[in-house]
Amino acid sequence: MSGRREVAADRVATASVSAVLERLRGTRGPLLLIDGPSGAGKSTLADAVRTAWPGRAPRLVRLDDVYPGWSGLEQAGVVLARSLVPPVRRGGVGGWRRWDWARARPGSLERLRPGGPLIVEGCGAFVVGDGEPDALRVWVDAPDALRKRRALDRDDGAYDPFWELWERQWRRYVRRRSPERRADLRVRAVPDASPR
Repeated sequence: MSGRREVAADRVATASVSAVLERLRGTRGPLLLIDGPSGAGKSTLADAVRTAWPGRAPRLVRLDDVYPGWSGLEQAGVVLARSLVPPVRRGGVGGWRRWDWARARPGSLERLRPGGPLIVEGCGAFVVGDGEPDALRVWVDAPDALRKRRALDRDDGAYDPFWELWERQWRRYVRRRSPERRADLRVRAVPDASPR
């Protein structure tokens, strides 16, 4: 596993953000993919990287806005792998349909112009980079009990009835695609631990 580095953190540590930015330094039009299970800290890491980015902040696409409902974990990545990343990286306009969670149906059409760095974060994000060998793939993980607590606390009960459905999809995705093996960098949240 040459070239891979593991960073442990309770919250998003400066070391984690620095490791990501260091790996992307000098990359033209970087594509950062942040994948991992629900509640592991992917959104927090994406926000921290975006905030610390030197110069103009990268565009950020969250798979939570793309999943077509509670059964659409892998479908969102497949859609963006066709409709967003290839056109944008070739200098065209990419797009996707936002999911309207309140109405449980497709929502507005989103468009993204080419140019500048792009971060895609969410469960299944590595699928978005299929066919993009120069993308930086960051795997974020945490112990199951910690991530379940984080995920359920975060959504004030809205996620509770769907936790098991989502976890089954997540585990199926991991069995089929072994995404963690494709990671260039790993970040693991460890309760009450300092970064090492």
